[in-house]
Amino acid sequence: MIRVQAEDFDVGAELERLTKGNTMIGGVAIFVGLVRDIADGTKVGAMTLEHYPGMTERQLEHIEQEAKRRWPLDATLVVHRHGRLLAGDRIVLVICASAHREAAFDACSFLVDWLKTRAPFWKAEETTEGRRWVEARTDDDAAAARWN
Repeated sequence: MIRVQAEDFDVGAELERLTKGNTMIGGVAIFVGLVRDIADGTKVGAMTLEHYPGMTERQLEHIEQEAKRRWPLDATLVVHRHGRLLAGDRIVLVICASAHREAAFDACSFLVDWLKTRAPFWKAEETTEGRRWVEARTDDDAAAARWN
């Protein structure tokens, strides 16, 4: 399941909704991404995430389907926020549930790595030095490449 939204999310409520009644699930891996208050040594007060509605959801669904193709998953959830977020706010939630923990861990890592490099979001940070666009990072590309 994919959601792109401006509103915050409740991790516990999302986990309960995703797994309730599914007794085949033996392991759940969860990742929550937050807005950091410092980037590249500069204080960050807020971040704005922009996207193209429709295109973004299609790409996230493609990434989710790839995870389901690679691992035996009983349930998945990706919630990605957009709009202006303050330092400490939640940006992304990834939950992967499977009969076994290894599939849940691996699929969650895969989804986070591919979301970071392939999801069509554009990020601008508000820093003490002004607004700046967040550039792609080579270490993120390297992390995503391990899944090729």
